[in-house]
Amino acid sequence: MEWARPAREDDRAACSELLALALGETRGIRGGVALAGTASPDELLQRWMAGRPRDATVYVGGLHDVVVGVAAATATSSMRQQGTVLSGRIECCYVEQGARGVGVGTALMESMVTWCAQRGCVDIDALALPGDRLTKQRLEAAGFSARLLVLSRPLS
Repeated sequence: MEWARPAREDDRAACSELLALALGETRGIRGGVALAGTASPDELLQRWMAGRPRDATVYVGGLHDVVVGVAAATATSSMRQQGTVLSGRIECCYVEQGARGVGVGTALMESMVTWCAQRGCVDIDALALPGDRLTKQRLEAAGFSARLLVLSRPLS
């Protein structure tokens, strides 16, 4: 049975290992280096866990009693026509390759959406890299729609 729950301190090692796998996969996709940046898994985890409970969260997902996935979301305020609003962003949602396709990612994604809604976010963003059709399809199946395509050109 798949599940998702807020990460605990004793999940830190598993989260770090999963984030290392996620970063490795992301950096291997076109545009992934720009998205993943240079932060280490431990730096990302520290940033997200330090922001809890209001500005960031980290969840783990699993099968039976084994952690096989990690997700993180942030909430930030911005000025819009209707005033200051909170927007959510799914920073990471990763499931080990061998545990994909059984609902762990869905449980993690739903947890991130619920967390953002509970904070009062008016919307939530998630990124898919160019050519990462699987991620785009999974996000669309979860109710996300593309609203902006950003193109980039290196100058050096």
